[in-house]
Amino acid sequence: MRPRDLLHPRPEGLYCPPGDFFIDPVQPVDRALITHGHSDHARAGHRHVLATRQTLDIMALRCGEGFAGATQAAALGETLSHGGVAVTFQPAGHVLGSAQILVEHDGTRIVVSGDYKRSADPTCAPFVPIPCDVFITEATFGLPVFRHPPAAEEIGRLVKSVHQFPERSHLIGAYALGKAQRVIRLLREAGHDQTIYVHGALDRLCDYFESQGVRLGPLAPATVETGSKGDFAGAIVVGPPSAFVDRWARRFPDPVACFASGWMRIRQRAKQRGVELPLIVSDHSDWDELVETIEETGASEVWVTHGREEALVRWCELNGIAAKALHLVGYEDEGD
Repeated sequence: MRPRDLLHPRPEGLYCPPGDFFIDPVQPVDRALITHGHSDHARAGHRHVLATRQTLDIMALRCGEGFAGATQAAALGETLSHGGVAVTFQPAGHVLGSAQILVEHDGTRIVVSGDYKRSADPTCAPFVPIPCDVFITEATFGLPVFRHPPAAEEIGRLVKSVHQFPERSHLIGAYALGKAQRVIRLLREAGHDQTIYVHGALDRLCDYFESQGVRLGPLAPATVETGSKGDFAGAIVVGPPSAFVDRWARRFPDPVACFASGWMRIRQRAKQRGVELPLIVSDHSDWDELVETIEETGASEVWVTHGREEALVRWCELNGIAAKALHLVGYEDEGD
């Protein structure tokens, strides 16, 4: 079977004709397989959804209990059959519950990696390389300029700044699902045991991470309705990036504006956002991780879904690997 007969792009998303299902569709479909809970991959309105238990729970938290007509949980490593097509979910290392999906039929193996990273993350299961014929990858940071430093080093810079400026609060912009909890967990591992204040948009997700065994330590609300400026001197406050442009952010004393993102590698981006302390912490693979992963899969063909496709496709071609960009629309660069 030709790989394109097993999986190919349609306006709704990646479609598998023999199994009659889509992977991470951007429009409502009859049967959807979902790699992870970020809103550009996990959308409401599908008739049937197959995903890991954690991704289903996260979708219910973010979209409401009725986000799909029916759901089915896929255990990591378990192989299920749809229309004679075998599908297996394996960890992607992106956020809690994230998975790659191996699609097998008539001897052809295609891996849809979703979004993924290889660096350590204390909030989710690590990525597992899967041998395959075709590897479908993202390329959010698919340029050689993107090489992420160890996240623990970036958190160490944050802790140092907190000690240097005890009269100021540190406001960290971090995407609500995954990045925020990873930053909090890394702070705990760095020895920061004081209460961390969180925006209300993070409450339920932080509670869910805790229920899944991700220890976040003492958290407290940092809402407009409670507390005063003096309460937050020397404090670390975590919230979604969107919250930093509204009145919520103006209550904190002389805040140090921080943002945790792989895009903080680009100094101009940090400057444009008014970020005083950029933290290069990404939940996506950097350039080295992308090419390392392609090599480890042994794939003879690579398809690139979104991001900086051209450079990665060119690297594949120079290394004797057939490659093409799928130019899928509807996926964002990072987080949700």
